[in-house]
Amino acid sequence: MPETQIKIKLMNENSNVENEILILSDKDIFTKIWTSPRLVFKYLNDNKYDNYVYILLFLAGITRAFDKASLKDMGDNQSLLAVVLISIILGGLFGWITFYIYAALMSWTGEWLDGKGDAKSLLRIISYGMLPSIVALLLLIPQIALFGNEIFQSDIDITNSGLFSIIIYYLTTFSEVVLGFWTLVLLVIGISEVQKTSIWKSILNMIFPGLIIIGSIAIIAMIISILRD
Repeated sequence: MPETQIKIKLMNENSNVENEILILSDKDIFTKIWTSPRLVFKYLNDNKYDNYVYILLFLAGITRAFDKASLKDMGDNQSLLAVVLISIILGGLFGWITFYIYAALMSWTGEWLDGKGDAKSLLRIISYGMLPSIVALLLLIPQIALFGNEIFQSDIDITNSGLFSIIIYYLTTFSEVVLGFWTLVLLVIGISEVQKTSIWKSILNMIFPGLIIIGSIAIIAMIISILRD
């Protein structure tokens, strides 16, 4: 494809109106999603573009697994090799299940907000919307190289490290925060495009599934507590 972006003009058979069809290459999708996300999400949704969806979900699962390993201080009880292998294998193989459940719940709760997207369409958008967080995986490499298993421990202390290590730590941490925020922005825009709703309804659509899960867990815990008593 010589051009990175091609617009093909077609004449409507029943009118003189010209319709423009946008064609994006794989390169366009992965580059333009950072600066023109709505354009890319519209293309993905309109064309049911599923290339790389499962690869991205696999990588997103690994990303989520590493985040959980850090939040739960997994390195306190596991070696660095164990943390990495568990995050990659279990996160990659089973992480996509969480995203699928989340997409299914968003499809359901989206109907309350007059949303139009089905679970498969939302899963597609989630996979590409997670791209910034997936890129953040690369930032783990210098962190692990400099601090090893301490990255996943509760008592990490960088004050005794050299100035270079401290700068790298804060720089990569800040970058992770920025990429995480941009992931949320992309997801909100993508869900809005698929559901054909406003940005505010899209935000609510992202929140409702979490509330349902938390509520369900609370009810189950309450029932178990009552039965035990």
